[in-house]
Amino acid sequence: MQSPETCSLNGRALEIARQVLEIEIQGIRATMERLDHRFEKCVDMLYSLRGRIIITGVGKSGIIGRKIAATLTSTGSPAIFVHPVDGLHGDVGIVSRDDALVALSNSGETAEITSLVATIKKRGSLVVGITGAPSSTLARMSDLVLDCRVPREACPLNMAPTASTTAALSLGDALAIALMVRRGFRKEDFLRHHPAGSLGERLSLKVRDIMLNRPSIPEVDENAPLDVIIKSINAQNLGFTLVTAEDRLLGIITDGDLRRALENGTGIYDSCSQDLMTRNPLTIREDRTAAEALEIMERKLITALAVVYENGNLAGIIHLHDLLGRGDVHLAP
Repeated sequence: MQSPETCSLNGRALEIARQVLEIEIQGIRATMERLDHRFEKCVDMLYSLRGRIIITGVGKSGIIGRKIAATLTSTGSPAIFVHPVDGLHGDVGIVSRDDALVALSNSGETAEITSLVATIKKRGSLVVGITGAPSSTLARMSDLVLDCRVPREACPLNMAPTASTTAALSLGDALAIALMVRRGFRKEDFLRHHPAGSLGERLSLKVRDIMLNRPSIPEVDENAPLDVIIKSINAQNLGFTLVTAEDRLLGIITDGDLRRALENGTGIYDSCSQDLMTRNPLTIREDRTAAEALEIMERKLITALAVVYENGNLAGIIHLHDLLGRGDVHLAP
């Protein structure tokens, strides 16, 4: 059993944690509220680059910079991190006039950063400063400044980089995602950038490797009465059943179809499958990728697809849970 002293300490820790998170939320909100046309201009500039995005920073800002570079690269905007000390000792040779430098410094006065910026500018490269000091040396040297001032750090001494690094990281994420959308970056592109990731690995599989095969899928014939339809839907708990004639897919009946029929008062209790089904439902070929199936589901706001063979005959179904890893992978031996 915990002592009163331990309980008191735990309670204090919980209070501190909530205070820290609230301060960091306030920092992100302050950064968000200062976003303006300069952010849009920055996205335009980075999108139009013929070269790469070079990220730099020292200390905690350097750690944040590495993460921003990784996120940019994985979402379609080629980026690398260069430590300013390494840059000043030879690595700056990789930077061309077609590149852009994104420099992170909360104070904007870090000597290594300003020295690297001065060197880069001589090469004709564009410089974006991400700083909490819009009147700093870095800000004055930059072609474009993104202001990420925070009201205070989460550190009780207001010294340790906490809220400021969180704000800078969030701003970097915002840049990466804005560029990702601008480029029309799709799931297939993400897959090519993440061939070893668990989600990427799963999305690279063929639909046939993940689908639920017949006869383990909900099916009724075109003359099935209402009670048989409901039993079929409930059996798999997927929210639908397929209407089939041997190997041919005729339609689909969903929970929503039944609800709408009840609301319309169309004599649902005397109806059969062909009266209630949606004809020509969306399908996907069994030799397509799981990434393509996911794209269709998200675009059409559905959770499952009927799977067909090349000749159009029914093969099975694929569910969103299978794509996201909560189902089984049925790899052929």
